[in-house]
Amino acid sequence: MKELPASYQQFLADKSERFILAVKPVLQQSAADQSHGVRVTYNVGPTGHQAHLDDTIPYGVIVEDID
Repeated sequence: MKELPASYQQFLADKSERFILAVKPVLQQSAADQSHGVRVTYNVGPTGHQAHLDDTIPYGVIVEDID
């Protein structure tokens, strides 16, 4: 498994364990293919934070958004 780029590691540095568990698999997927960045959204309700690859975001960049 590829190591996460520094920008992803820095993004996770001050996050809670629950947040990290929710988004890290997508960050790892992004690091594996090195083609797309990641959009992290916050959904009101029980789902909380979610992440997905976004082909409009360059690799190594994370954009936080509200869904």
